[in-house]
Amino acid sequence: MTTAPAPLRVALLGGGVVGGAVARQLALQADDLAHRVGRPLELVGIAVRRPGRDRSELGVDPALFTTDAEELVTRADIVVEVIGGIEPARSLILSAMEHGASVVTANKALLAEDGPTLYAAAAAHGVDLYYEAAVAGAIPILRPIRDSLAGDSIRRVIGIVNGTTNFVLDAMDTSGAGFTETVERAQALGYAEADPTADVEGFDAAAKAAILSSLAFHTRVSSADVHREGITEVSARDIAAAREMGCVVKLLAICERVDGPDGPGISARVHPALIPLSHPLASVREAYNAVFVEAEGAGDLMFYGQGAGGDPTASAVLGDIVAVARTRVLGGRGPGESAYAELPVLPIGQAITRYHVSLEVADKPGVLAAVATVFARQGVSIETVRQQVVTDDQDVSRAMLIIVTHAATDAALSATVDELAGLDTVNEVTSVMRVEGN
Repeated sequence: MTTAPAPLRVALLGGGVVGGAVARQLALQADDLAHRVGRPLELVGIAVRRPGRDRSELGVDPALFTTDAEELVTRADIVVEVIGGIEPARSLILSAMEHGASVVTANKALLAEDGPTLYAAAAAHGVDLYYEAAVAGAIPILRPIRDSLAGDSIRRVIGIVNGTTNFVLDAMDTSGAGFTETVERAQALGYAEADPTADVEGFDAAAKAAILSSLAFHTRVSSADVHREGITEVSARDIAAAREMGCVVKLLAICERVDGPDGPGISARVHPALIPLSHPLASVREAYNAVFVEAEGAGDLMFYGQGAGGDPTASAVLGDIVAVARTRVLGGRGPGESAYAELPVLPIGQAITRYHVSLEVADKPGVLAAVATVFARQGVSIETVRQQVVTDDQDVSRAMLIIVTHAATDAALSATVDELAGLDTVNEVTSVMRVEGN
């Protein structure tokens, strides 16, 4: 008589939107997942803060809910962490690894802050650490970078990795509304949190940029290494100016290998930028995410889909659970940290891109010549100049110069802007935005 294989025990930390979706799918797909893995997956517990809450819609045994996460992680083969934040998530993950459990997490903040500690613990205890859901929800991007492109050389990763900011900027573009009004609309529709700071100030995207940079360039990059700017200063005027150029404004996470003055390094930055309508990322609308990868051999690749939400994120989590479970059934471990390159993360001043600069100037002869002299003195080449008169709500007319530069360092452009602000003929530098994707 053949003995049925013992199930792999799965512990779930977190019963919120994502955790609930994971629990539900584990129950609904139990038979299929058992065939895909080679052994059944048994959910042995779900750690939550309020065990008495009605969660009947998940279709799991109410007895599985517990507040004792510390005990739960000691009796599982696979621990799934979807509670987020730094603590207690870090301590629970480390405890799970100490007790021999592999870990699947969606915790971008923890990975970006202390990924090396988690990798070291996984290696020390011979277990796996998978985190596909930490970046861009359901979109499979981390495993392709880590595995499918492992034999290639990635030059650049540029992406829209935060759905809230993409929704806000897209809505500003289509409606002409201002930033504050559009954020309020996003909150009413459930696309933005009551406190949207992590999204609109770029913290969420910066954590994801750190993870992408670490994988793509085999170097430890933390969120503190990523230059970060949010979208709070993007105005309806900026959106209109982008449209006039045949561009849209997107909050981009940009990770690239560059040649610095002392050799190769990494530029990792998050900021709003203009991208031409011809670029694939320009067509990413509403709360969707997309990541564009430029590799030496594979060329240009784009990964697109839903970047957040319970079911999409649970899809990525379940994919990691199956991958980790298969490894345990077959014996051995999956790939660990690859940080052999140890490239320096270069300061933002060494980043090179093009710029869109708007100036309010005095309406008199010689202004353009004075402005052009400043750009030349700082070594920033001008690509195009457009002059226009803008009339505001009080019927006051203002002379504007709209300048697009050729590629220059961020330091050179910053010095240019500082000098322009000191000219008697420049009333105000009204906007400075980077131009990407050309």
